[in-house]
Amino acid sequence: MAAINAFVRRYIRSFEMIGVLMRIFSFSLVSWLGPESPFLFIWSVNTADAIVLSWCSILKQDHAYTLLNVFWVMVGIVGVLRAENLIH
Repeated sequence: MAAINAFVRRYIRSFEMIGVLMRIFSFSLVSWLGPESPFLFIWSVNTADAIVLSWCSILKQDHAYTLLNVFWVMVGIVGVLRAENLIH
């Protein structure tokens, strides 16, 4: 795990930019497509970007962004479960 964290730290700005672009993409898709949006795909992307951004903020020891992005991971998990009709 230390090697993976070292890799992420080395390219942390790139990982953060990828996470932010993923979030922009997923929310833009919902805005453009509305009810026709592929919600499972959108929630999966949203959850993945939240994981990336959470990891980066944990490594940076940025408590506010860690809290925000871990919250988005939880919201994303609920979104995925709802998109799959596993919870109502």
